[in-house]
Amino acid sequence: MDLKNGSVVTEFILLGFSGQWELQIFFFVAFSLIYSATVLGNILIMVTVTFSSTLHSPMYFLLGNLSFLDMCLSTVTTPKMITDLLSEHKIISIQACMTQMFFMHFFGGAEMTLLIAMAFDRYVAICKPLHYRTIMSHRLLSGFMILSWIIGFIHTMSQMVLTVNLPFCGPNVIDNIFCDLPLVIKLACMETYMLELFVIADSGLLSFICFILLLVSYTVILITVQQRSSGGLSKALSTLSAHMIVVTLFFGPCIFIYAWPFNSFAGNKVLAVFYTVFTPFLNPIIYTLRNQKMQEAMRKLQFKNVISTQNSY
Repeated sequence: MDLKNGSVVTEFILLGFSGQWELQIFFFVAFSLIYSATVLGNILIMVTVTFSSTLHSPMYFLLGNLSFLDMCLSTVTTPKMITDLLSEHKIISIQACMTQMFFMHFFGGAEMTLLIAMAFDRYVAICKPLHYRTIMSHRLLSGFMILSWIIGFIHTMSQMVLTVNLPFCGPNVIDNIFCDLPLVIKLACMETYMLELFVIADSGLLSFICFILLLVSYTVILITVQQRSSGGLSKALSTLSAHMIVVTLFFGPCIFIYAWPFNSFAGNKVLAVFYTVFTPFLNPIIYTLRNQKMQEAMRKLQFKNVISTQNSY
């Protein structure tokens, strides 16, 4: 198609996981179960943190917000991917594509900021325990949350304001499971070299820098604990291991995806699935299975519900 002839693209084709029908059914069942578990798991954490008096602390407040962002991030892409597995024509309109990219980067940018806030919380709790409640005040926590949403909004708007009005008049095939910003930009029928560099700088470098800062902060915590108490190192490792796993799962795929942002390679879809499907699914498992306090709070809430149900009869 040629823009001069008046032809414009109104929809994109998502290749997704193209293959045998049996394989498509397998992916449909597997991803449906994982997405359902993701939503239920993260809702369970949010409900437990909200209604359990033993979890009214800064760490669990941040964890509840992380669960909300994980659920939102997964919901932006996963339902569409699941329905496409049973569809012969995997089509998404330009408006829906732009909306998907907007919210992906919005929730993604907010989660990056929140993970840094969680690292700061662990630093204060481990290195300055006597001043923990004073430093991690309600005002500071509210500031962290507002800042995360603002950064997420600025992050996505800085890219979408330059993308939403791009002309698309030629190829409309996206070799991914969702509308990936670098691949969508590549389809524009105009010179996008500077915009491509901006996307790499905005998303790629932001992810990489945040990841390095988080690793440095955790290293500082471990060094501080080791210098103060040799026996406290194992306890600090146990406390930080869950955070380190979550950080690696979140930033790892982001960095790889934006390391080669405008070229499709064999593992691109796998990384995309890992980032949008598996990471939000694994986060509640990591935090609940490794956290005795969270498990006890869930059991108490379940016991209270059983008692209240019996009393109602």
